[in-house]
Amino acid sequence: MWIGSHRIDPRVVLAPMAGVTDKPFRLLCKQLGAGLAVSEMTTSDPRFWNTTKSLRRMDHAGEPDPVSVQIAGTEPARMAAAARHNADLGAQIIDINMGCPAKKVCSAWAGSALMRDEPLVARILAAVVAAAGVPVTLKIRTGWAAGQRNALAVARIAEDSGIAALAIHGRTRDQHYAGEAEYDTIAEVKSRLRIPVIANGDIDSPDKALAVLRHTGADAVMIGRAAQGRPWIFREVAHFLATGERLAAPSPAEVGGILVGHLEALHAFHGEEAGVRIARKHLGWYARDRPENAAFRAVVNRAVTAAAQLALPRDYFDALAAGVPPPLPAAA
Repeated sequence: MWIGSHRIDPRVVLAPMAGVTDKPFRLLCKQLGAGLAVSEMTTSDPRFWNTTKSLRRMDHAGEPDPVSVQIAGTEPARMAAAARHNADLGAQIIDINMGCPAKKVCSAWAGSALMRDEPLVARILAAVVAAAGVPVTLKIRTGWAAGQRNALAVARIAEDSGIAALAIHGRTRDQHYAGEAEYDTIAEVKSRLRIPVIANGDIDSPDKALAVLRHTGADAVMIGRAAQGRPWIFREVAHFLATGERLAAPSPAEVGGILVGHLEALHAFHGEEAGVRIARKHLGWYARDRPENAAFRAVVNRAVTAAAQLALPRDYFDALAAGVPPPLPAAA
């Protein structure tokens, strides 16, 4: 799949997720097989561009090509300025957020709320494409509500505006992440467009990725929540799509190594205090399929230093690799 002059290979994409797809996680997912990793959304409001949060979200030093940055907002001029600003900072693809269902985002009429105003959608897309200087992509949902599935109308506006690729989550905004994603709408949109379409929603295994590609005819799949605590899903999906063969699950020793490396990267990037706090959710995701998950989380969530936070996962996964019960303090 191509987005402008950028070849996306393999055709497995990390979805933008606020508070999750920071630079350490994007780098890790790319190392483990993602063909593209989209940043968590950055604000289009220039008043916040120099905050610690925004500066970290706009940091792409050392990030492999292509660098994709998602922007969010409601005003065409501001969105255009944000696109140009992020391109100047190294973004090679600008992604527009019209898919986020979060109340905080939609209450400001951003994210998927924008799908209710198709003329505004057209103005935003035209302004960003004209200003960015790099390919622009768009992420949407199937519509605002069950009776308001207007993904096809928005997709046609996107193509006419010069959008280079379109990602569609197979739920309406009011569904949030409840129920099951549907792919018929994505298939219809794909059949009517010339630009690449990326299918998103409930893709959590190599088999599901292949089934969704076949059902929709999409050019690529996008994986979000299924990559939390399981970033190697990208190489599993990519290998299966390329060969039809399933990779063996990573060993406990490899999972432990990936986790410890991820924690170290979080501490280095965000600083010890913020890094320790941000890492807690990742620790829970990595251990969620283990019977000791609750006890493990109870202990690691108490850690307030990087050294303490690293010690337990090392011991935990070393024990799993050795085939012995993981050591968890009695206080857990």
